[in-house]
Amino acid sequence: MTLDLILFIVLALIAITTALGMLFSRNAIYSALFLVLNFITVAVFYIFLGAPFIAMAQITVYAGAIMVLFLFVIMLLGAEAIAGEFKWRDVLFPGILGLILALESAYLLVTRARTAGDVRQPADIVNTMPNLRELGMALFQDYLLPFEVTSILLLVAMVGAIVLIRKEKRVH
Repeated sequence: MTLDLILFIVLALIAITTALGMLFSRNAIYSALFLVLNFITVAVFYIFLGAPFIAMAQITVYAGAIMVLFLFVIMLLGAEAIAGEFKWRDVLFPGILGLILALESAYLLVTRARTAGDVRQPADIVNTMPNLRELGMALFQDYLLPFEVTSILLLVAMVGAIVLIRKEKRVH
């Protein structure tokens, strides 16, 4: 076994464990934290595949911004409003769809393993420093205003959610 295969197996076990922890956790906050760990593990997979920009975007967009919004919703509604009684009827259809997806993925992996060799690395020009530098310069020069407007919008939403929660708690 090569070192790459060992690291892949360890990361796959971490990804599966955090996904199951997210699904079976009774606390909504813990579920969100398990999801953050899963996002970080997926970002490490992207690094192994030779895509550092996608890994960085995975961490900043999903583990950063999206999870902050999830936590706002959890805090706004309250964790007890999200947790409910477990019913097998509600899980049956998504479970069947998940099983079909798992079978399809296994079929594709088996057929691809027979026909294809190693995964091809991206072209060397994609991950060069000047290319990433140009992308960063375009993002923070040409698109600086939309970036800042979005950050201010998220800040206003956070302050608004905190004000609404504080007013509701004072009334009761």
